[in-house]
Amino acid sequence: MKDTKSAIWSWAFYDWANSAFATTVMAGFFPVFFKSYWADPTNLQQSTFYLGMANSLSAIIVAALAPFLGAVADRGSAKKKFLIFFAFLGIIMTGALWFVRMGYWQLAVIFYVTATVGFSGANIFYDSLLPGVASEKKVDLVSSLGYSLGYIGGGVLFLINVIMYLKPELFGIPDGATAIRIAFLSVAVWWAVFSIPIMIFVPEPKIESTVSLGRAFRGGWLQLRGTLKDLRHLKVVGLFLLAYWFYIDGVDTIIRMAVDYGASLGFPSESLIIALLMVQFVAFPAALAYGWLGSKIGVKNAIYIAIIAYSVITLLAFFMKVSWHFYSLAFMIGLFQGGIQALSRSYYTRLIPENKSAEFFGFFNMLGKFAAVLGPFMMGSITLLTNSNRIGILSIMILFIAGGFLLTRVDEVEGRRMAGEYLARQKQAGTESPEK
Repeated sequence: MKDTKSAIWSWAFYDWANSAFATTVMAGFFPVFFKSYWADPTNLQQSTFYLGMANSLSAIIVAALAPFLGAVADRGSAKKKFLIFFAFLGIIMTGALWFVRMGYWQLAVIFYVTATVGFSGANIFYDSLLPGVASEKKVDLVSSLGYSLGYIGGGVLFLINVIMYLKPELFGIPDGATAIRIAFLSVAVWWAVFSIPIMIFVPEPKIESTVSLGRAFRGGWLQLRGTLKDLRHLKVVGLFLLAYWFYIDGVDTIIRMAVDYGASLGFPSESLIIALLMVQFVAFPAALAYGWLGSKIGVKNAIYIAIIAYSVITLLAFFMKVSWHFYSLAFMIGLFQGGIQALSRSYYTRLIPENKSAEFFGFFNMLGKFAAVLGPFMMGSITLLTNSNRIGILSIMILFIAGGFLLTRVDEVEGRRMAGEYLARQKQAGTESPEK
């Protein structure tokens, strides 16, 4: 049964759980700690390159797995099982960061990459559960609810961790470095505890027949090939995915590399962390407000606005000189970050066949995460080649321009028509369910 309160809130609450990793680890303390504790703090451009490569490597792994795992989940009716597996992979590897000592940047990268794979892999199955939780009438609101809870939940834990870092003596912690290592443990515990509701109260979508996990894996590759063929008949979906590939790459790169960029400009770690904390609490109401804006001006138009805003943010970042500039840009990012993510996800549900949601969300996440290979790699490489972090950040604007242009070519009405014709052909052929 769709639109039940328990399922909606339990689904959305997983964003509350895993966003602690995105805020405290990915965006916040890992870049700071990596640059000052694990890597060589005297070579800023090199540490930016290493961090960019770490983010790109995790994205490559997720990109390779995403479409295959989506197909397997549909065939084996195992969305929740895979979500739990990848979530706990991320949880365990995040906790393992506690054990990495000063100077061991290679081990830190291994744990971080594996944790990020767990985080991103679980999100494939989390996203694929959305069509079974919310009807089309409520999907925009529920998607935005997930992001908004994610921002406030991740922000609450991040706030606690920031206080631990700035005032370790209040908690009986000897120094800020130990506080950051404890913060990694706190994320693991938070993520595990608040994942319980989705495990209990969100039902596994029912299919007409299930197959064993082994058969699902064997059939996954064939289904993946079939999806690639299906995209020839769903050209609007393919075009949107290409547009999304570019612009969400810019968003992900800014999320992952902003603190590194600020540190390279010489801003104090305390200012960078406080700015990120501000993003979380601005993004909470902004994500909900952006869902409302999308309902008033159209989801696609709202995405356009966010893409333009991010282009302006990237340009302003090139000229950034003092800490209050970083605070201002953090506020702007908070206004649009959740909106562009939530509305892109809900807009995509309008274009794809519902009976293959996990499979097509595998492609959605594949392109989103594979795009995250390009941005960090481009920023890290250009920074190293030009010896300028400013030119590195400016290069990200190319991604927003390309994504915005391609989005202008996406026709939602035509996409719905193609999806309807696709389902009709499947019914006629007796293959409505991917398990048949």
